[in-house]
Amino acid sequence: MRNRSEILRDRNDLLDRAKGALIGLAIGDSFGDACRVQDNRVNYGFTTDFSSKSTWSTDDTEFAMLTATTLVNCGGELTDECIMDSWLKHVVVQDEFKRGGQSEISAANNIRKGLRAPESGKFNVFHMSDGTAMRIPPVGIISAGNPEKARKLAEIDARISHYRDGIWGAQAVAAAVAVAMADGEWEEIFDAAMDSLPEECWTYHEMIETKRIIEESGFDVLSSWMKIHDETRCSTWATTAEAIPSAFACLRLCHDDFRKGVVLAGNYGRDADTIGAVAGAILGAKYGLKAIPESWVEKTRYPSGTCLQFTKGIDILELAEKLADLV
Repeated sequence: MRNRSEILRDRNDLLDRAKGALIGLAIGDSFGDACRVQDNRVNYGFTTDFSSKSTWSTDDTEFAMLTATTLVNCGGELTDECIMDSWLKHVVVQDEFKRGGQSEISAANNIRKGLRAPESGKFNVFHMSDGTAMRIPPVGIISAGNPEKARKLAEIDARISHYRDGIWGAQAVAAAVAVAMADGEWEEIFDAAMDSLPEECWTYHEMIETKRIIEESGFDVLSSWMKIHDETRCSTWATTAEAIPSAFACLRLCHDDFRKGVVLAGNYGRDADTIGAVAGAILGAKYGLKAIPESWVEKTRYPSGTCLQFTKGIDILELAEKLADLV
């Protein structure tokens, strides 16, 4: 893994990775969501590309835009107050959330009741959802080469809406992105994620189990695919302990090419938009914008505002440049 001086020495590489991570998240989100559409399942079975139809963003991309915007506005000096200001301005003001995650909706309701972090996250029945993990990659971008910083910032961002596994899962993703931004080896990326998880937590257990299944299969997709699904399945598919181990399982099985990795993650099923978003962000941070099909970038570059209205039309690549300035 490169150190800070090495990261800052190559400005073009830093920009390329920042753009790759943020647009990679948006691509994985839209692609994974499209894979779940019944027409795609009927027509293709296994989806390998975006169709000619227009794409849309879900809460995954749009809450990541919220995190990114907050980081830019506070100059990377994230505090509970900065997070609260952003939520009051962009989240709580909305009467409804199309495609919004229940964890974020419940957190917004708690804020309306007067609760503040960490109580707004702790007193949330959906506090173990994957709603933080999919919005946290911007934290990893500005923490390039510094996974510990990524974990600290991720906790601040996550605790407004989550608790325990919901926070730890976000820290795992943020740390992995931070190491990938510094061109860490894949084992370093996986170790950064695992080091973020207390051994007694549910997500840690599932990460260990999926790793065991993959290694025993000889890293063979066909031999491990259904076993991983069976092992991680929860009663609710948007649970951190299911979605995050699933995303890292896909990365363990296929991480040598951005497109292949996102296609595998997007076709996972279950909460495929989050699984795709997490995998896409890490792959994008590792390989940069240059490794991503240009047509995929243009398909997803401008969020649709499906969940958070203020995000409609934001230029993801332009926002990524601003995040790179905070490294």
